[in-house]
Amino acid sequence: MDPKRIKMTGKAISVRGNDVDTDRIIPARYLKCVTFDGLGEHAFEDDRAQLREMGQTHPLDDSRFAEAEILFVNKNFGCGSSREHAPQALMRWGLGIKAIVGESFAEIFFGNCVALGIPCCVVDEATMDELMRENESDARTSFVVDIETREVKGNRRSYPVTIPAGVRQQFIDGRWDMTAELLAARERISATASSLPYFGGWKYTRYG
Repeated sequence: MDPKRIKMTGKAISVRGNDVDTDRIIPARYLKCVTFDGLGEHAFEDDRAQLREMGQTHPLDDSRFAEAEILFVNKNFGCGSSREHAPQALMRWGLGIKAIVGESFAEIFFGNCVALGIPCCVVDEATMDELMRENESDARTSFVVDIETREVKGNRRSYPVTIPAGVRQQFIDGRWDMTAELLAARERISATASSLPYFGGWKYTRYG
């Protein structure tokens, strides 16, 4: 799988509301899981259940958006606790969320997304309102999140997005995965380690 994250194309889903915290994205009872497998089906579980009880439908339960791979959100998305389970659940829901476009993101959530290869791009409030309206009026619309050109495109027009320069370059170069970076450099790491005294040259003296 190509680690580069330059252009993500797909249908979208909109989750409206400011300050959507990680406990709503994935309830705390799922933090005890040993692996993240199967976590996607529980994304927004309590919000979805609450709306069903009220006779309403959450976007994640709306069959029109079942194939969505791009998520539109409002302000301060992913606030609250630092649980990695939140983006892990989103990347496992349905076909998997590949990119998130929002008005702003909680810092730790943003960092967790970067570590998983999920770009989080920022737009202003007016732009997000237009994107959500376009998405909700026709769920078949395909959107493009282009990291290189820093824009999101729908059927109607293109909108500028912002993303930190360093993070943007990591996605373009495919260097967002720190574990993969370490594995790719294992020969150099071994060579460096072998030259360090505390990995082979020092003798230890036991006292007492």
